Amino acid sequence: MRFPGLVALLVAVFAWAPHAAAAANHPNVLLIITDDQGFGDVASHGNPHIHTPVHDQLAASGVRFDRFYVSPVCAPTRASLLTGRYDLRTGVFGVTRGYETMSADEVTLAEALKAGGYRTGAFGKWHNGRHMPNHPNGQGFDEFFGFCGGHWNRYFDANLEHNGEPVETKGYIIDTLTDEAMKFIQTNHGKQPWFCYVPYNTPHSPWRVPDEYWKKYADKDLDDMARCAYAMVENIDSNMGRLLGLLDKLKATDNTIVIFMTDNGANSDRFNAGMKGRKGSVDEGGVRVPLFIRYPGVIKPETKISEIAAHIDLFPTLLELCGVPRPRTAPLDGVSLVPLLNRTAKNWPDRMIFTDRFTDRSTRENLKGAVRTQRWRAVLSRTKWSLYDMPSDPGQKNNVAAENPEIVKRFATAYDKWLEGTGAWKLDYHPIPVGHPAGRAVEAPANEAMQHPAQGKGINYKGSPAGFANTWIREWTDTESYPHWKLDVLNDGRYAVEIKYTLSAENVGTRVAVEIGAQRVEARLDYAFDLPLVHKPNHVLPADGYEEKAAWKWAHLGEVTLNKGATEMKVRALDIPGKGTIDLKSVRLTRVQ
Repeated sequence: MRFPGLVALLVAVFAWAPHAAAAANHPNVLLIITDDQGFGDVASHGNPHIHTPVHDQLAASGVRFDRFYVSPVCAPTRASLLTGRYDLRTGVFGVTRGYETMSADEVTLAEALKAGGYRTGAFGKWHNGRHMPNHPNGQGFDEFFGFCGGHWNRYFDANLEHNGEPVETKGYIIDTLTDEAMKFIQTNHGKQPWFCYVPYNTPHSPWRVPDEYWKKYADKDLDDMARCAYAMVENIDSNMGRLLGLLDKLKATDNTIVIFMTDNGANSDRFNAGMKGRKGSVDEGGVRVPLFIRYPGVIKPETKISEIAAHIDLFPTLLELCGVPRPRTAPLDGVSLVPLLNRTAKNWPDRMIFTDRFTDRSTRENLKGAVRTQRWRAVLSRTKWSLYDMPSDPGQKNNVAAENPEIVKRFATAYDKWLEGTGAWKLDYHPIPVGHPAGRAVEAPANEAMQHPAQGKGINYKGSPAGFANTWIREWTDTESYPHWKLDVLNDGRYAVEIKYTLSAENVGTRVAVEIGAQRVEARLDYAFDLPLVHKPNHVLPADGYEEKAAWKWAHLGEVTLNKGATEMKVRALDIPGKGTIDLKSVRLTRVQ
């Protein structure tokens, strides 16, 4: 008797025997991503200034992707990495004001691995939503320690969170995050496979690093930003060494996939391997980053892959390596890289990798984007396309669009079709969910508020009229001006309303109201509470906009009954007793049991 199906199955199994043997054990996954570390911020990429022995050894012990691409800025890269889908499809189109929030119905890598029996933990900068169910704990992570915004003001003795609860820490933030990741690995070692996601938040500014690293890069003919960035990267290198050393100690090295990558190009003008562009750019230097993967027994050491790949590919790749079935998701944009990793790929097809720099202010006239194939980079800027032959012109010095009109037309058509397919032009502000079954209070931060009037007359944000992460509302001098938020009430209920504020002595007696739909609660504030700004020491800039207030005060205004559905919340200043009213940090809504 013949069993053609069985024969085919056996052939497939034996052809991929190393992978099958390893995957049967459901390997652990340690995924490290850093913030604003460019392709050139690694010694083995030709940088003569930086010292990164752990990075370099990790690259040598597995595979190094030579042409690996991400998004131009932080939050979009994270959304694509975690879902296998381009960021615009996930609802992410910015880095602050809630535009960084990933849609709750996206299936993340953590959710997929958790369904496959993994324990999941994230330690660092999340940057894809702060409110349940967009919070890490609502997107598949059993354990979260870090912060949810786009950047953090305190790098020493940071005020972070653990599964939604505030935590005060001691020491440098990257050391602290590593400590927590190591605790997670030790706790779960030998019990079940684990996925440890470590999104470090340096070398993103503020430019603060322990003195031992800062001093090491003195007298190297570097500007202060490059000096601090390299110092922060070396601190990361040391902490990566701690993580890999723990795997050795636990004898978990052979059964752990280790991935290192970064989220975009360098955040200052420093060594970048001769590429054009830096963070925020759709050129090569803004989106080409390191990717190192180590998996002993499956990936041969000293492997270099020249085929182009992207952040969207790691979701299907890791599920295949881990032997975890791919869950039902919206269509993926990424492809599994396993055939490249195990060197079984034959006639690997060329592909187009799309890059967007879409924001809430994008129009068809000011749009920026790019298409990358193995040979070409086509760049769109303000309705005009340029074209570069990357193997012969890696620095993008010679625009050959005029000589290749048909190629440009093909890329432009493909980009327009792709962009329309993402739904980018329909993206809008994410309403803040209230009343999630997890039962947590919802804190609507000032930087996620819209302002009325839109130009900020009579009301402003500290440090930026755009309301960047961690800023607050101040210079509030007009009762006709107010901040407002869109809310999505998930469950009917009664909620206590509080505001987090400061008040100067000259403005004592101001009355403040919170209006949600047709309901309103208010209070008169009769006590001054306004401590001075805290200025943190900075290695680079005398004032970098990362100051914070020493403390804030909470005021309870009352309770409201909310019905399920969409509504709007406003904070109103009912009078101006002095030159203004409160500085406002956030509004908190707590379900009343």
